Amino acid sequence: MRYRVLGSTGIRVSEIGYGGWGIGGGWGSQDDKETLRSLRRAYDLGVTFFDTALGYGQSENLIGQALRGVRDRVVIASKIPPKTGRWPVLPREPVSETFPAEWIVECTEESLRKLATDYLDVQQLHAWTPVYVEQLEWYEALKRLKEQGKIRAFGVSTNDWDPYGPVGLVESGLTDTVQVIYNIFEQRPAEQLLPAALEHNVGIIVRVPFEEGLLTGAIGPDFEFEENDWRGEWLTPERLAEAARRVEKLKAFLSNDRPTLAALALKFVLSHPAVSSVIPGMRRVAHVEANIAVSDGKYLTRDDLEALRAHAFAHGWAYPWSQR
Repeated sequence: MRYRVLGSTGIRVSEIGYGGWGIGGGWGSQDDKETLRSLRRAYDLGVTFFDTALGYGQSENLIGQALRGVRDRVVIASKIPPKTGRWPVLPREPVSETFPAEWIVECTEESLRKLATDYLDVQQLHAWTPVYVEQLEWYEALKRLKEQGKIRAFGVSTNDWDPYGPVGLVESGLTDTVQVIYNIFEQRPAEQLLPAALEHNVGIIVRVPFEEGLLTGAIGPDFEFEENDWRGEWLTPERLAEAARRVEKLKAFLSNDRPTLAALALKFVLSHPAVSSVIPGMRRVAHVEANIAVSDGKYLTRDDLEALRAHAFAHGWAYPWSQR
């Protein structure tokens, strides 16, 4: 496993982290015993960065249980949901309604209890809209939590499919980290956000590297989702067919050091110097072992990255829960 520093925080993280959304429920059948095995296997193989959220069901409890006894050797990030319970947050919603100070404190305390820890390494707002750069109630609350030693750093998780919204925040110097969707299809963060993060030394945490499974090649046109898998509503047969046609073309980029589409997807993300860590979901031990094997120091060449630009696919498919 290779490690990188999370922006200006000085916090060292594994370049492949553990994304905790999938282990909380809503992604099909749930096997908590296998989840705990996957978390422990990830730690044994060098993963030190674990990302979760208060809104991820039982994810925090499972991570706290799995990492008991090694807390001082890992980096844990969580997130505060909007008090409104709606995603994404929109400019018309004032921060006093979505992330008031008392809510930020209350949620942080609850995450600490669930994770069985005295502090979070990174606490994040679980949504963002640019007008909040001027509505600083959230900032003051997180700064106080940092001064109290309950969090070491703080940041935001960008609104879904909004790579431009946090650019002004990065330039303002008000955040330590930004979590964003970035992958072979969603390449827009490389236009403004990632260069700004490099310039201002802000840590970038990349989520959804596999485009909710599409970029692994395991979800084809005839794939049938389990009843309690939210993707079944999002990925219609037409969308599955369109994605499959595009994923098929990516097989031309496979090679000995990236023998699978999943490996290609992870290496694409890790090849950008602004990225501190990528956090795929990996509920099973087999997925953990496959993903971590990608951390071999062999990144994509400039020619590869240039060629992959032609495969960007900003599809605009809103998630089922997205408000308008």
